[in-house]
Amino acid sequence: MQSARQERPIGVFDSGIGGLTVAQAITRVLPDEQMIYFGDTAHMPYGDKSVELIQKYSTRIVRFLLDKYHCKAIVIACNTASAAAYVELRDALKGEIPVINVIDPMVERVVSDANLHHVGIIATLTTIRSGVYQEKLTRRRPDLKYSALATPLLAPMIEEGFFENNISNAVLHEYLDSEILDGIDSLILACTHYPLIKKEIEAFYSHQVTVIDSALVVAEKLLHILKKEGLLNSIQQKNNHHFFVSDLSDHFRKAVKIFYGDEINLEKVTI
Repeated sequence: MQSARQERPIGVFDSGIGGLTVAQAITRVLPDEQMIYFGDTAHMPYGDKSVELIQKYSTRIVRFLLDKYHCKAIVIACNTASAAAYVELRDALKGEIPVINVIDPMVERVVSDANLHHVGIIATLTTIRSGVYQEKLTRRRPDLKYSALATPLLAPMIEEGFFENNISNAVLHEYLDSEILDGIDSLILACTHYPLIKKEIEAFYSHQVTVIDSALVVAEKLLHILKKEGLLNSIQQKNNHHFFVSDLSDHFRKAVKIFYGDEINLEKVTI
């Protein structure tokens, strides 16, 4: 018999709408689960905010997801928030519910592949400056070489719908041609916006570099944790997802389909 906890929704949040790439992967991997998504569009981007401010925003969002929807798990679908706020949220919710970030599953994926020897990392300025990927990769696999590059123009470029065109091609070449990334055999897309330009990046490297994005990796990690914790919903149910944002504009409405792939209803909520 299924418990009430198993029927509770999964809470997913991001600094904006880029985390919808992770949300979409979760709906594919866990089709029987209900999801509550919150995009902090009023404060985006997080990439240029202080760690303290990101922690403040993240804590407020998680309290909304828990107090109003009693979520059984939290997914931080944002690399910047994962770098800045995961430890604080994990410790605050220890023994209550699992908290999954987008960094650790990616690190596990990389260190488990013995064929990878020199990994590149591209992300927002805050994520790169935090050194979180570099520290975790070094600790888990000291033999692994890494090269980290901040790519601050990519996220706003994608949100404006500029990908798979001349503009995105020019910006990508400017970044990926950097000598910092010379000799890499793999590339971590350490921003949830970047899966939308994965094909372009693979083409740049003539498919000779393993390009790893977080969406599917995180969704599969969530599946594993829910199984382990006995929290999987075993009763098939209708799609009952809710998508909230802290600010709503025509721009966000148009961009949603870019990230999620389907038409969804965005609801504005002040928390």
